Amino acid sequence: MRVLAAMSGGVDSAVAAARAVDAGHDVTGVHLALSTAPGALRTGSRGCCSREDADDARRAADVLGIPFYVWDFAERFRDDVIDEFVDAYARGLTPNPCLTCNEKIKFSALAHRARALGFDALATGHYARLSDGVLRRAVDPDKDQSYVLAVLTAEQLAHAMFPVGDTPKPEIRAEAARRGLTVADKPDSHDICFIPSGDTRAFLGARIGVRPGLVVDGATGDTLAEHDGIHGFTIGQRKGLGIEAPATDGAPRYVTGIDPTTATVTVGSSLDLQVSSITAERAVWTSGTVPTGAIDCVVQVRAHGGLAPARAHAVDAGTGIAIELHEPLTGVAGGQAAVLYAPDDGAGDRVIGCGRISASPTRGRISAA
Repeated sequence: MRVLAAMSGGVDSAVAAARAVDAGHDVTGVHLALSTAPGALRTGSRGCCSREDADDARRAADVLGIPFYVWDFAERFRDDVIDEFVDAYARGLTPNPCLTCNEKIKFSALAHRARALGFDALATGHYARLSDGVLRRAVDPDKDQSYVLAVLTAEQLAHAMFPVGDTPKPEIRAEAARRGLTVADKPDSHDICFIPSGDTRAFLGARIGVRPGLVVDGATGDTLAEHDGIHGFTIGQRKGLGIEAPATDGAPRYVTGIDPTTATVTVGSSLDLQVSSITAERAVWTSGTVPTGAIDCVVQVRAHGGLAPARAHAVDAGTGIAIELHEPLTGVAGGQAAVLYAPDDGAGDRVIGCGRISASPTRGRISAA
């Protein structure tokens, strides 16, 4: 089988490519140039897609003895990932750019080009497992990335390979060292890859600009502070609210609502964050078939954490999901994904589907997408 291995320059994708070679596939490595100024997208372990990363990927391909190319996807990445990220924050949402990148770049634009060139599958270093077309959590729960892969359709999964998902990360590093891959000890990238400074508020502020608004108490309606833009806030945020005085009862305040129309940020107590139901749109069903009837599941609403048992229903002809939680969740933000996992295998690791969170009735309502 002809396999295109997406090589980011990190240890996971290098070992994934190596395992594809070991499996007897005809493997070609490719590194995606996602920045028009690649030298500016890495600061230590922050960021990615720098010249350093491209060189690391090339060296790994040389060790493996496979062809290697660099493909320029910078314009597509800017339009589909960065611009969408900025626009979502301007609308009071909290998007996950890794999810968008998988949906629109790696398993759409890249995979489409791969198939056009005659490749049968795309291999990546994501921590997830595939068995008979079924997407499952990785063996290593701390590195599991099934959440950000849940946007993939059945057709995309049919042409995907995740060779490292069955192995804990420390063993992947050890394997890379045994293979003579120089990236064996390279630090993992973290935070948002196109914001190497880690200062998301400054990044967004430079693109959205100043749009003053008020921070108000959700219980009393009192104005507590002014702000320069809703892009500086997310649901569940506790710090950096600009509020001088504590709540009357001394309890911490949290962001409980963001209104993009009036630029109003509402704050309240931790109880005001509790969500009992979730509405999601842009649904993707991993099997390719819309489920009928009630779906008993475990829902995850953040890339790390935010899990609860639930019952879900496909709505709007399968394009949406209505989710009723069996126990409340906090920090549920519009724009994030609600991923459904099946509990019927005991491990709760099989992905059923996902949707983008649009509204969550609690005592109030978070902003609709």
